[in-house]
Amino acid sequence: MITPVPDCLQPYSPPVFAPLLSSLAVLLASVALLACTHAPEQSSVAERMAPAPVVVAVPPPMPSMAQIAPMAPRLAVDGSSRIKGLSYESSAYTPSQPANTAKYQEFADNPWKRVAEEPLSTFSADVDTGSYANVRRFINRGQLPPRDAVRAEEMVNYFGYDYAGPKAGDTQPFSIHAQLAAAPWKHEHGLLRIAIKGKDVAKESLPAANLVFLVDVSGSMSPEDRLPLVKSALKLLVAQMRPIDRVSLVTYASGTSVVLPATAGSEKEKINNAIDRLVASGSTAGEAGIRLAYAQAREAHIKGGINRVLLATDGDLNVGVTDPKQLKTLVEAERKSGTGFSTLGVGDSNYNEALMKQLADIGDGSYHYLDTLQEAHKVLVNEFTSTLAVIAQDLKLQVEFNPANVNEYRLIGYELRALTREQFNDDKVDAGDVGAGHTVTALYEVIPKGVAGKVDALRYQNKEKPAVTPAGNVANAGELAWIKVRYKDPGSSTSKLIAFAVKQPARLPALDKADSDFRFATAVAGWAQWLRGSSMIDNFSANDAVAIAREARGNDRYGHRAEFLRLVELSATLKR
Repeated sequence: MITPVPDCLQPYSPPVFAPLLSSLAVLLASVALLACTHAPEQSSVAERMAPAPVVVAVPPPMPSMAQIAPMAPRLAVDGSSRIKGLSYESSAYTPSQPANTAKYQEFADNPWKRVAEEPLSTFSADVDTGSYANVRRFINRGQLPPRDAVRAEEMVNYFGYDYAGPKAGDTQPFSIHAQLAAAPWKHEHGLLRIAIKGKDVAKESLPAANLVFLVDVSGSMSPEDRLPLVKSALKLLVAQMRPIDRVSLVTYASGTSVVLPATAGSEKEKINNAIDRLVASGSTAGEAGIRLAYAQAREAHIKGGINRVLLATDGDLNVGVTDPKQLKTLVEAERKSGTGFSTLGVGDSNYNEALMKQLADIGDGSYHYLDTLQEAHKVLVNEFTSTLAVIAQDLKLQVEFNPANVNEYRLIGYELRALTREQFNDDKVDAGDVGAGHTVTALYEVIPKGVAGKVDALRYQNKEKPAVTPAGNVANAGELAWIKVRYKDPGSSTSKLIAFAVKQPARLPALDKADSDFRFATAVAGWAQWLRGSSMIDNFSANDAVAIAREARGNDRYGHRAEFLRLVELSATLKR
C-alpha cells in the first residue's frame, strides 16, 4: 500500500513524484527477473512442472519528508501562486465573484494657488450628503472606499452645526459666518471656515407639497439593501405627509407605470399599500420613467408649493436612453417648469453614483445615499424640511484673498462645484439650493504672508505690489479676504448680493481656541483627505482626526458624531 501524498502537495504531485514512480517500476521488474533466474537446480520433475509461484514485490516505502526536503527549491512559488519552472494550464481554484461596476465621477484635489496670480475662488454651494453614507458602507464592511467616492464637502456637510441663524427682521434667508484658526496638519497654515445657516421653517408652515416617488423596480433592485430598503424609507416619508400634501407613485423597469396617481397625504394606508405591492423584475428603462414622473408632477402641480420628483434607484439604466448627457439634458429642461429632482441612491456592485449626483445637481435637488433605514430616517424624517423646502436658490460664493496677508490658498472639496469668475454674476448659471435649516460649510487652507508657499513665483511677471490708495496707504491692509455671496429667492430669476470682509487677526489663533463645530468640521475634512490619500496634509492620520473629534463632539443629538469616531477608528485598522 502506497502512503498517501500529503494534502499540501496534492496539486503538484505529478511533476514532483513522476521520477520516483518511474524508478519504482524499474525496481519491481528487476526483482521479478531475479526471482526467476535463481530457482533451485536440484528440483524434481513434478516441481519443475508445477506452476511457478506468483512473486509479489513489496514496493519500497514512500520517501520521508526529510528525503524530499532537498527538493524544496523546486517547489518555490511565485507571486501568482504558481510553482516556478512548471508549465500548466490552470492554477488553484478561484471562486468567481460578480464584477463590481460601480461608477464614480473622477476628479483631482483642488491645487494650491498663489494669491498674487489667482486671488479669486468661485464655487457653488452644495448640500448633498451621499458621499459620507456611501463611505460608511465601505468602512462597515471592512474596506476603504475608492478615492473618487470621497468628496470632502459632502463629508463635512453631512453633519449639522450649531451656527447662529438669521436674526428676526433679517431680510436674507440665511446667515453667514467666517472664522480662522490654525490647521492641525501644518500649524503655520490657517483654516478659514465659511459657514451658512438657513432659516428654520416649521413643518406646519411649509407650503403644500406635490411629491412624485419614482421607483426603480427592475431586477437589479431585488436585494434587501435596494427595493426593500426603499419601500421602508418611503413609508417613513409618507408618515410625515399632511392632508394638504399629494403623493404619486411611478415605477419603471422594462416598462413604466403610474402605480398611484396623486393622492392626499391623509390617505396613508392607501399610499403604503401601493408601496407594498412593488416587486423587482425586468430591465431598466430609466429615461421613460423620468419622463412619466415629470408628466405626473405637472398634472398634480401645486402653484407656489413644493413640487419635486424623488428618484430611488441603483442607477443601473440599460434600456432606452442611457447616455448620461441626454438624461441630464432632460432633467435640466424639466427643471425650468419649477419641479425639483432629488435622488436616493441604493445598492452596491452596479451602483452608478456619478449619475445620481449629477441628476440631483442639475435638477435643483439633493443627492443622498441610503445604506441603512437609519440613514433614511435622518434624510426623510429628521431633515424633512431641509430636504424638501428650498429657502435660497442658485447660491454661489466668491472669495477674494488679500495678497498683503495671504500668500497661497486652496479650497478643500467642492471640486465638482467650481465656477468661473464670470459665472458668479451670470444669473443664467445654475448653482446649489439651500433648504430650510440647512448648514453649508466650506474650508480654505491659507498660507499667511511670510510663510513659505507651495507654488513657485513666475519669472517674467511684475513684482508683487499691494494695492495702494490715492493717499498712499496700503488699501484694506487689515483684511484677510473679501467674501461675496449671490442667491435667488425661490421662483425669482434675479440674484441678490451679500458681501463682507474677514478681518486679519494679529496672530493666527490655535485650533483648540476655535469652537467645537469648527474643530469637528476640521477633523472630518482631515479624515476625508486622508481617505483620498492626499499629499497635502503631511502626516495627518485617521488617529489625529479621532483625537480632534473626540474633544469636539458638542451637540450630538442623534449620535452621528459618536458614529463618526467609531468609523474613523475602524478605518485606521484597514489597509489601503
